[in-house]
Amino acid sequence: MQRKTGRCLCGAVRFAYSGSEIWCGHCHCESCRRATSSLMTTFVGLPRSAVTFSGAAPRVYLSSPGVRRLFCGTCGSPLAYQSDRWPDEIHLYAASLSGPEEVTPQFHAHFQEHLPWLELADPLPHNAGSGD
Repeated sequence: MQRKTGRCLCGAVRFAYSGSEIWCGHCHCESCRRATSSLMTTFVGLPRSAVTFSGAAPRVYLSSPGVRRLFCGTCGSPLAYQSDRWPDEIHLYAASLSGPEEVTPQFHAHFQEHLPWLELADPLPHNAGSGD
């Protein structure tokens, strides 16, 4: 089983997991855009039990009821999303992986919140997997 790794910008917080991702998708919701200061973000969904952190422990920001956003306390890099809505999953930011090209997005979530000037030509379904 291939082990995948990732880290924050400064390398203080590292993570690893083995096994297959449950899913991979782009999120366009306003909350994720603000948390990452980007047009959208891409997550990989994994069983919580599959992910281990090493180095410094990630800090936690309670961004809304039942939602925890994990980040590096040194450099501020966002690392993961956890929600009471999916208690057995952790959603890692694909860009924090050592090999982000090794995961393939399957959908756009919360596409109705995408920025109107962002034009996407990929054939991925919109809103699949968003829970909407």
